[in-house]
Amino acid sequence: MFADRSDAVCDDDPHRGYGVAVTPGCTGPCALVTGYGPGNRLLTWRDGGLRDVATPAVADAGRHAIGVVAADLDSDGREEFYVHNTDEYEGHTRDTDLLLDPVRVPPDDGSVRWRDLFGLGVNADRGNFRAGRSVAALDRYGTGRYGVFVASYGPASRFYELGDDGELSDMAGAVGLSVTAGGRSLLAGPLVTDRMDLFVGVERGPNRLFRNDGGHFTEVAGPAGVADPETDARGVTVADGDLAYGAWEGPNRLYRADGVGAAGTNGGSGADAARDAGTRTFTDVAPPDFAEPTRVRTLVSADFDNDGREELFVHAMGTENRLFRRDDGDWTRLDPGAAEEERGLGTGAAVADFDGDGALELLLVHGELAAQPLTLFSVPGAADNDWLRVRPTTQYGAPARGARVTLETDAWTRDRVVCAGSGYLCQMGPVAHFGLGDATPERVTVSWPDGRTATLDRPAVREEHELAHPMAPRF
Repeated sequence: MFADRSDAVCDDDPHRGYGVAVTPGCTGPCALVTGYGPGNRLLTWRDGGLRDVATPAVADAGRHAIGVVAADLDSDGREEFYVHNTDEYEGHTRDTDLLLDPVRVPPDDGSVRWRDLFGLGVNADRGNFRAGRSVAALDRYGTGRYGVFVASYGPASRFYELGDDGELSDMAGAVGLSVTAGGRSLLAGPLVTDRMDLFVGVERGPNRLFRNDGGHFTEVAGPAGVADPETDARGVTVADGDLAYGAWEGPNRLYRADGVGAAGTNGGSGADAARDAGTRTFTDVAPPDFAEPTRVRTLVSADFDNDGREELFVHAMGTENRLFRRDDGDWTRLDPGAAEEERGLGTGAAVADFDGDGALELLLVHGELAAQPLTLFSVPGAADNDWLRVRPTTQYGAPARGARVTLETDAWTRDRVVCAGSGYLCQMGPVAHFGLGDATPERVTVSWPDGRTATLDRPAVREEHELAHPMAPRF
């Protein structure tokens, strides 16, 4: 299916990389690829290729970066990058994290300089020295101001929120998000409510699923049916409505939502109790080809060929990558073509339309055991098919991570959630991308994490539509 376009990655020396997060740039998507020892890279499309434009502050060479996420923590309309550094497998680390805040450089031509908010005097004792893995953005009230959850491995997790003076506060215990486990992967979004909930994939123990009860969280993985304590979770995503996650040499899961009961009623246990408590329940419907154990690192779901059906890509380490497509309700295995990478030491992966042609590129990161180059793939001819992209924004004009976008066509209805952190160590671009195939779009509806909605009727095809939050100022 995929063709190799890695020659478009300029100056692509072998790299020990892990995570990748995509944020809007001045001229197109920017991808921060973490470096485990070597510097981080900041890739953007210029002069026909992906070029590294990282400044020394972004590169931060010498530390051990692994997970990364982008979000607007200070409600200024621009996303910060949160980079988790760890030089230990578990416990505590000598490296603290990096929170990169973009500051406009006059004249205002789009240029920025980056400052590390952990380096401010007010945060002198606020550094994170807990070894961990993934990070995710979480707007618990739907105000457009995000916090960052850090999945620690061993010590209790962190959930940082940023004050107006630049002070970082760990709110995990206060809001019900304290997790002491082998935290691996994260998925933030409307999973069991219409707000931003949080799934934590765990190694050596049960997963956690936190239901957002209006800014405070309740752990519901057991009654929801996704605790799965015997599986060592890795990458996680929502694939065509199913909660999908991969495991390390164990069975992979595809959880389909069963239903939700009326909150506040009593009785029952297990799934019945979950429904009675207002919690969505899930059933594993993974077909044998997907469930088959492998060495999963990251999962990515997207419509790569713009035919109106979503693919699910499984990025693995030291074995072949896999590709699946949902067709008529069933997931079937496909040939990934050049992206199979049988000898790739896969870590992170992300999707974005880097070159602006209307089709998605797949960027793969490697380097867990040895340095390997980045690779880039796309599907030949995908840009010839019709497509539609939706970019919801917050009250402040930043990407609305966690917003749900629903597209109704004359043939089908699909949902996408703007990525707030998924895959494993990674985050996708902040745009809901829909391939159309032969379908004609009729209506787009955006649901923000605060419950407000907006619609766009008869949206034009082959265009990216920005929908502002209903409470955003209008000039």
